[in-house]
Amino acid sequence: MFKLNLTRSRKNEGTLVDQIVSAIEQELRTGTYAAGSPLPSVRAFAKSHNLSTYTVSEAYQRLASLGLVVARAGAGYRLATPAAKAPAAPAWSAPSLNAAWLLSDVFADQSVPIKAGCGWIPNDWVNESGIQHALRVVSRIPGPRIGGYGHPYGLATLREHIANSLRRYSLSVGTSDILLTQGVTQALDLVVRTLLRPGDTVVVEDPCYCNLLQILKVAFINVVSVPRTPDGIDSAELEEVVKEHRPKIMFINTVLQNPSGTSLSASSAFRLLQIADREGVWIVEDDISRELAPAGSPCLGAMEGLQKVIYVSGFSKTITPAMRVGYVAANRELISRFAQTKMAVGLTSSEVTERAVANILIEGHYDRHTAHVRERLFNAHANVTRSMANAGLEVFHTPNSGLFLWAKLPIRPEDSIAVTNDALSKGIWLAPGSYFRPGEPASEWFRFNAATSDVPELWTFLKGLAGDSG
Repeated sequence: MFKLNLTRSRKNEGTLVDQIVSAIEQELRTGTYAAGSPLPSVRAFAKSHNLSTYTVSEAYQRLASLGLVVARAGAGYRLATPAAKAPAAPAWSAPSLNAAWLLSDVFADQSVPIKAGCGWIPNDWVNESGIQHALRVVSRIPGPRIGGYGHPYGLATLREHIANSLRRYSLSVGTSDILLTQGVTQALDLVVRTLLRPGDTVVVEDPCYCNLLQILKVAFINVVSVPRTPDGIDSAELEEVVKEHRPKIMFINTVLQNPSGTSLSASSAFRLLQIADREGVWIVEDDISRELAPAGSPCLGAMEGLQKVIYVSGFSKTITPAMRVGYVAANRELISRFAQTKMAVGLTSSEVTERAVANILIEGHYDRHTAHVRERLFNAHANVTRSMANAGLEVFHTPNSGLFLWAKLPIRPEDSIAVTNDALSKGIWLAPGSYFRPGEPASEWFRFNAATSDVPELWTFLKGLAGDSG
């Protein structure tokens, strides 16, 4: 049952998830299978079609959100019967678009089929075999070895591996210079809690990582911004801002910035370090996308030697955001202070998760996996930038790598939230630029994830905007 013909080519057929959904929709339309018929289990379907269970699970969830199948506890999935769908209402209803959904619920919301604005690789891109092997290894560890809280700095084996990996980028650090955290977001929070006090001033980029803005907001930090440029950052304006506002810290996303996709050029990085050194400003270098970037991209921590640079990174962009493991690299005095803050606000990070990540890095063919992700992203960028041009979007920068593209829609800035709501009602999650800018000003710029935006329905919707604006 449900032996479908699927192609591994994404160029014209869409993702494997798209293909599964389309194929089952076709079977329903032709009446091949009766309503109420059971679907194979996720594992059985994956095995019979030589697919990842993550791929099948996401496809089933999308079919359920569209009202085409129903999930019953203990009974798996079945094709929807006429009674299971409400003919007078749409089968899928969009969640309310508000700050709470965008900043929290969206990460767990599986009901939105097309996640064009999300910040992670698709489920069917994850290193499934490496993750499953790592979890099996961790499950066999005797209980007494993982019965405590773990070390405040995090698992030593993983810190040692990270230190060795950073030396590839000429970042000379030891195990004691690294503190493990629950993702990069916690790393940023620890820096803010440790080095800043309410009323202090910091510099961020415009646009910048949206969660950083929320961290600074709840800490009552004064934020000033400097425009991000295709070359990195506006150095002339940065110099003026630093002289006028005397910030304590500058937060910089070095390569493949979230959300613009831009990277610092060598000259921009050098100029940035000059200004920070002369004015005595700390730099927090958020380098989460380093392993997706082309070789030779500048690294501030390596150029400066971690004297006034605090380096943060993690594995959410390459392994999976579900494994909340990030880290801070800095001079040892600072690491000790960050560790005290970490223990005060949340105790230790998860040693079980850290052991799994360490196993993935050491035994899970991680380098081969990241090379494969880079290749897929290169192809996705080519498709998505072509679709953007056809739909009348203006692209800020074409990095041809990493997750993100920053593009201007053919709309008025004040219409951006209405457009986002309209897209959401059609099962498309867009990420409006206002959420990446201090003060959340209306903006016609949007963040797109190249890995999740190569979907025909998205571009049909966006082409309609160009027609409406005309």
